[in-house]
Amino acid sequence: MAMHSNTGTFNQVSDVPQKNNYTFALTSLTSLFFMWGFITCLNDILIPHLKGVFDLSYSQAMLVQFCFFGAYFLVSLPAGMLVKRLGYQKGIVLGLVIAAIGCLCFYPAASMHSYPVFLMALFILASGITLLQVSANPYVSMLGDAKTASSRLTMTQAFNALGTTVAPFFGAFLILDHAAESMSAQASAEAVQLPYIFLAAMLLVLAAIFAWLKLPNLSVNEEQEQKDLTKDTGSAWQYSHLVLGAVGIFVYVGAEVAIGSFLVSFLAEPSIAALDEPEAAKYIAYYWGGAMVGRFIGAVVMQKVAAGKVLFINATISILLILIAIFSSGTLAMVAILLVGLFNSIMFPTIFSLAINGLGQHTSQGSGILCLAIVGGAIIPLFQGLLADSIGVQPAFFLPILCYFFIAYYGLSGSKVKEVTR
Repeated sequence: MAMHSNTGTFNQVSDVPQKNNYTFALTSLTSLFFMWGFITCLNDILIPHLKGVFDLSYSQAMLVQFCFFGAYFLVSLPAGMLVKRLGYQKGIVLGLVIAAIGCLCFYPAASMHSYPVFLMALFILASGITLLQVSANPYVSMLGDAKTASSRLTMTQAFNALGTTVAPFFGAFLILDHAAESMSAQASAEAVQLPYIFLAAMLLVLAAIFAWLKLPNLSVNEEQEQKDLTKDTGSAWQYSHLVLGAVGIFVYVGAEVAIGSFLVSFLAEPSIAALDEPEAAKYIAYYWGGAMVGRFIGAVVMQKVAAGKVLFINATISILLILIAIFSSGTLAMVAILLVGLFNSIMFPTIFSLAINGLGQHTSQGSGILCLAIVGGAIIPLFQGLLADSIGVQPAFFLPILCYFFIAYYGLSGSKVKEVTR
């Protein structure tokens, strides 16, 4: 049975063990990228929902992203050490189980009508997803030729974006529509119980499947064969392209999450589209859908065009689009901000693979550092929330522009690998 024509089929795994085993492994991993994309994007629905239920300011509502992405900061390094000990496959299984526990915690949070318990549930859920990221991203990079790692990671991330495209419809239908019909705040809070129990069940099924699958056992030692190895015993921190890449991941995730988090509020502004929440939530799908389409295109383009160049062009176009969204109104502003998703598409996998390029035995450590930098998704939206509270939702979009300036620089020159003494 063909899973996805572009990632291969299940039925030929045994013929050529090495190549097709990698194809099978990549096909299996796409399901993980889909799930964590889906779960992460639901936060964009939760923010306006919980803001209404608990009567929060913008900056208080952004604590959703602060707790979710803060987990990346606190859990990434321990997760890196755990993956080194357990291996990639067991790391994936454990990550799925922890994420399922986080989803189940939404039930008591809603019953108790407690915002702090919601935030704790999000933290547990995100801890599981962090473990998944630390396991799956370098694993995908290593399943094949180092030269096409960027393209491969972009392809699996496209399925991550498919999850983020489907999630807004699921969230708008099951959470916001249900909440809109509820008369009490308590009933509104309980609108999240069923969707998150369903997600917990899905995660546990995936954990069982990954515990059973026979995947290539690429240990940390095999990274040495897979990469252009440096013989020194230093650390990943001595590579400037990795350190700048970590800053790149920080500002990229921050910008992407901040824009997604404010889309419902932005589209609800009278001068933009004056949409109600359930209707505005469906437009989030266009933002993330653009990211999905862009990743499929990017996976092909980056087989031919240097990844750094593509990164620079996309960051520059993103800056122009946000400027249009800030200084115009109506349909033009709405289309401009939604189009940013298309140009965001290749940024995370491209920065990630450029940053771990040539790290050799330090690849695991490098991957942990990059996942640590995802904490940008906790900090930048919080600052944009403070800006929105003080100067308004539309002008607050100046913050992501600064982030894209750095990404353009990284694509142009910051990502170049400099020699480290061997």
